[in-house]
Amino acid sequence: MKIINLSENNSILNSFIAEIRDVNVQNDSMRFRRNIERIGEIMAYEISKELSYENVTIQTPNSEAVQSLPTDNVVLGTILRAGLPLHTGFHNYFDRAGNAFVSAYRKYTSENEFDVIVEYLASPNLDGKTLILVDPMLATGISADLSYRALLTKGTPAKMIFASVIASQQAVDYAISHFPEDTILYCAAIDPILNEHAYIVPGLGDAGDLCYGVKE
Repeated sequence: MKIINLSENNSILNSFIAEIRDVNVQNDSMRFRRNIERIGEIMAYEISKELSYENVTIQTPNSEAVQSLPTDNVVLGTILRAGLPLHTGFHNYFDRAGNAFVSAYRKYTSENEFDVIVEYLASPNLDGKTLILVDPMLATGISADLSYRALLTKGTPAKMIFASVIASQQAVDYAISHFPEDTILYCAAIDPILNEHAYIVPGLGDAGDLCYGVKE
């Protein structure tokens, strides 16, 4: 698996990551969502470098121009609900992509133990497509794995790319052992540990709650 940690190189991305982590900024849910969206736009640009391209002749008002354009048939897959702003950022750039949605959530069996439940799936056929699966937080890796396997019921993608804003090192290790070897994993940041509730530390808290309010 190819792993790309965008925080290893300084860029304006650092400012958006700092704001989504900052408890003094997090109370502005509109700004939080917009920052996640902006991170998605930056990640989409970086991921576009992994696509296949071909030269196409374009007619301008004055002459012809040759432009190298992507040829991949992209499907953006998103894990509900926290993934929606990140999906929007990606869709702003991959505006012709197909779209897939999976619901995956933690069902707690005790204070610190839970199962991951997948209940909803909507996706176009994935055969031969480039699947970009996006989720803001890659904590344990289990939700991403189950969501990916659910999406495989809609076909076999030719290329698999996973994008996460913040991942734990544990989840990265999990992804290496559970996802296809040729998967590409993009992260805006990789944090060292999980706490007893399987939340990323330092992380940022619950991305879904910060986007849309606390759930029951």
